[in-house]
Amino acid sequence: MTRDVYSTTDAPAPVASYSQACASGSVLAVAGQVGVDPAGALVDGGVAEQTEQALRNLEAVLAAAGASIGDVVRMDCYLTSFDDFDAFNEVYGRWFPAPDPPTRTTVVVGLPPGLLVEVTALAGRG
Repeated sequence: MTRDVYSTTDAPAPVASYSQACASGSVLAVAGQVGVDPAGALVDGGVAEQTEQALRNLEAVLAAAGASIGDVVRMDCYLTSFDDFDAFNEVYGRWFPAPDPPTRTTVVVGLPPGLLVEVTALAGRG
């Protein structure tokens, strides 16, 4: 198995031992992206603003690996509160509109302080 690793300065640098994205053949996995800008600052606002930034980060990492939002086949999404679901879903729906969004799992979990949302993706390439 050949594994290719991708990174970009257009998304926040990893804060631990992980890659922004790894691919094997046509399968691309993107690490969790949060509401932090590429310089490492948490964006102002609530879950809607953090979701928008996380998805911009996701788009940047996908592009660095030769893929796009349209190539995403699976999303895993994490929220710190179910109360944020509607605001999250509204932003998410603009990025992945009906009738054919990717599969998705959304879970309420604990995230590091200040973070309200995290998204990760699996995409196909070529």
